[in-house]
Amino acid sequence: MSAAYLAVVDQSTSGTKALIVGRDGRVVARASATHRQYDPQPGWVEHDPLEIYANVKRALREAMSRAGLASTQLAALSITNQRETAVMWDSATGRPLCPAIVWQCRRTADRCAELAAAGHAEAVRASTGLMLDPYFSATKWGWMLEQVPQAAELLVAGRLRLGTVDSWLVWQMSAGRMHATDYTNASRTSLFNIHTLQWDEAMCELFGVPLAALPEVRDSDGEYGMTADPELFDTPVPIRGVIGDSQGALLGHLCLEPGMAKATYGTGTSVLMTTGERPAAQSGGGLVQALAWSRGGRVTYALEAVIRTTGDTMRWVRDELGLFRDFEELERLLAGIEDNEGVYLVPAFVGMGAPYWDPYARAAISGLSRTSGRAHIALAALESTAYQVHDAIRLLQGESGTPLLELRADGGATPNARLMQVQADLLNRPVARAEIAELSALGAAYLGGLASGLWSDTEELAALQKPYTRFAPAMEAGLRARKLGGWVDAVAAVVGRSSGAPRGGSVPSQGTASWSGATGLMDTSDA
Repeated sequence: MSAAYLAVVDQSTSGTKALIVGRDGRVVARASATHRQYDPQPGWVEHDPLEIYANVKRALREAMSRAGLASTQLAALSITNQRETAVMWDSATGRPLCPAIVWQCRRTADRCAELAAAGHAEAVRASTGLMLDPYFSATKWGWMLEQVPQAAELLVAGRLRLGTVDSWLVWQMSAGRMHATDYTNASRTSLFNIHTLQWDEAMCELFGVPLAALPEVRDSDGEYGMTADPELFDTPVPIRGVIGDSQGALLGHLCLEPGMAKATYGTGTSVLMTTGERPAAQSGGGLVQALAWSRGGRVTYALEAVIRTTGDTMRWVRDELGLFRDFEELERLLAGIEDNEGVYLVPAFVGMGAPYWDPYARAAISGLSRTSGRAHIALAALESTAYQVHDAIRLLQGESGTPLLELRADGGATPNARLMQVQADLLNRPVARAEIAELSALGAAYLGGLASGLWSDTEELAALQKPYTRFAPAMEAGLRARKLGGWVDAVAAVVGRSSGAPRGGSVPSQGTASWSGATGLMDTSDA
């Protein structure tokens, strides 16, 4: 039987999907499993790495069964994953030494503030392209190393392993024979020099993370060994194609040229714009420099705006406020109103990301009146995603000097046509929704398929790409300006206001040069 299929693991913040992708680019089978999220203290977020891997195995077996395939028909197994989430384990037992610290976790905010106060922020940005923030992996590993008593002993014994979720999965899948990560995931740790493309010894020393425990960094389309866990497949399958989920979506959209951008609407939302084969100029406005992917030894760079909480906001109003039972009920609820009537929800449950970068900000609902009801709060929660993406796009345009012609959208929230239309209205630009929601997985599949010879080049992939559903802006300019002005006021009430906390960002004023960016890209008259 010819190897004409790819198995893809899409390991996200809320769950795990396994997809089987054919040579024609179609997803022929899917399976999924959710895992628990633990919040032991306010601002702390954890996952169980063993539960995640158990779900990976279960989802892969189920997807293979639904597809009716044997493992000999797989050209490769590819991985895309939640980024920045930190794992630490013992190489002798293969067991984690503590829960995984999730990218959303804010427990190291004070440590980041200490490092910033000591004057290290610029050195971190110059080397890694990132700002000092607990979002990234380095301080999470530093915290683990301080809190887990046996970590020092295992380091001396050569048994300590540190990695992001991709590294953890590769280690488990290969039965401990491969400790590796790809450039995209390494670039999210605050330990990887995006210019030399190596782990930075100075950064490792600064954050107190031993270089010896970190994984080898390989191309995104590189070789990551063979599967050796008998609970995965009957025969070994090459692991080819590893990429962080947001970069995977960028590639899945085939945003190959500078200026092409996408937004992945998940638990949080990553807005990413391709910038080419060299890093963009250093950002001072809350963007991070990223490695988009590496293929055949050639690296492509991107600029990214990170939004901490989007889809998670809707789960919060559903589960904690009980405003609706499921998303079908949400659709019916929102059908009854056309406007938020001045109600805004600023979802700073774990701080605010770009362009504010305030880890101390806390969520708030503003503009409530006696006539406000659950539908208005639910709509405000939905619209908060579109407002945050709008802020991110303005920043990307202003700092890259490249206008946005169209935003390509993917992720679990994109089937909501109300959200997509609001997004187009606020941006005053078309929004193109991918027919397939799992663009991160498709990007990983493209890497694995190109590396294994299933496809010859990106031109062949373009011919396979499915059509998009497009949403054209339809909001009157004056209404758009009023809505955006209300959002700015709502954000100003929570960002930088925490007592005794260092200010992590600022609220840009509508119409200022620093906020609107380069003239003609997206000024206040059309955004």
